[in-house]
Amino acid sequence: MSIFTEAQAKAILDKVIALSKADEITAYLSGSAAGNIRFALNNVSTSGVVENTQLAVQVAFGKRVGTATINEFDDASLERVVRRAEDLARLAPENPEFMPAIKAQKYTPSPTFSESTAAIDPEFRAKVAADSIAACKAENLVAAGFLEDGQGFSAIANSNRNFGYQKETSFTYTCTVRTEDGRGSGWVIRDLKDASDFDASRDVRTAVRKGSASAGAKALEPGKYTVILEPAAAAGLIGFMMGFFDARSADEGRSFLSKKGGGNKIGEQVFGPQVNIHSDPWDTAAPVAPWGNDGLARTRLPIVDKGRIANLEYSRYWAQKQGKDAVDFGNILMAGGIKSTAELIEGTEKGILVTRTWYIRLVDPQTVLLTGLTRDGTFYIENGKIKYPIKNFRFNESPVIMLNNIDELGKPVRVSSDEVGTMVLPPMRLRDFTFTSLSDAV
Repeated sequence: MSIFTEAQAKAILDKVIALSKADEITAYLSGSAAGNIRFALNNVSTSGVVENTQLAVQVAFGKRVGTATINEFDDASLERVVRRAEDLARLAPENPEFMPAIKAQKYTPSPTFSESTAAIDPEFRAKVAADSIAACKAENLVAAGFLEDGQGFSAIANSNRNFGYQKETSFTYTCTVRTEDGRGSGWVIRDLKDASDFDASRDVRTAVRKGSASAGAKALEPGKYTVILEPAAAAGLIGFMMGFFDARSADEGRSFLSKKGGGNKIGEQVFGPQVNIHSDPWDTAAPVAPWGNDGLARTRLPIVDKGRIANLEYSRYWAQKQGKDAVDFGNILMAGGIKSTAELIEGTEKGILVTRTWYIRLVDPQTVLLTGLTRDGTFYIENGKIKYPIKNFRFNESPVIMLNNIDELGKPVRVSSDEVGTMVLPPMRLRDFTFTSLSDAV
């Protein structure tokens, strides 16, 4: 069994805490059951379920810290993992940035669990693959996609009588649709809280339309263009940038948020006035656990307010050193307008629609200059309509500059980023986006 109830998790953690002879102990118990199905060339290739449960124990003697993990939960195993962590702590050098175990916290549960997502079974996954493939076959297109769903729990406890328990679910679907000759490619991603909101036969139509429409792409000269970034395309860039919202790297001069002469840019105007970003663990569109690093309770926080930096993330150590409160965002929620991507297109005289940004790499951390490629559906817009497909570009652009060149923001939707996880972002029309060269990839 990989999903423990709150009572089961607390019983195990209580035993672990009682077993320790160290000055302090913190224990983390987590479990998950993740299902998936993968299809390619209009056929299912793999499917499966992976279950795992793990206990991590961290103890300290003074500033000497030891950590050990185990996935067995009988009494003998629990004692063994505690003793192993204690043995390692006695051997470890003192940690100059050691922080003691947190005091008891008050956690307000967040709505991270969905019954419809937890109820997904092999039949559901098979139908997703079948519906995706059928929609593509009907148009003589080729589908390749992946559905991954999961449910899990996290529990934390320490020798200061802190305890927390949270259940969560996840659901991510992606599908790439190509023409049989490989000259056209479309793509769709759906990152959802509730599986009941998903219909593969409906949602794959986005990729089907783009796959068909992107064949026979024309070449445009590289340069600066007005662009419309769909939320998934913006996620790769903004997610990368949000990784720099760390107070320590800013204070130490290693970030675009570093201030000349020392310190950071909290309170300064860094972006255009349309930019408003906040974090809220209880946001129903993209909730996250009510605790973050070290188990500290999270709270709702402004991050960027009308273009001004309102908050940065502070580790417990750096917060203590700087006389600040520790801060952990959890999720990234960007405000926008009410228009869909299609409505933004209708209001565009000339520009480029970007479905996806890919293979993004950092060029300069001081400006967050990024380079990457467009792919899976890039189109030229003229007089409010998609005129024709265009060849993909390599771009060199900073999301900092990008968010100073906003023309209009659309209605935010839930997306995900490899860098920061769950986000809510709007589609955005931007001026002077820099494309540096052409790419032959579709």
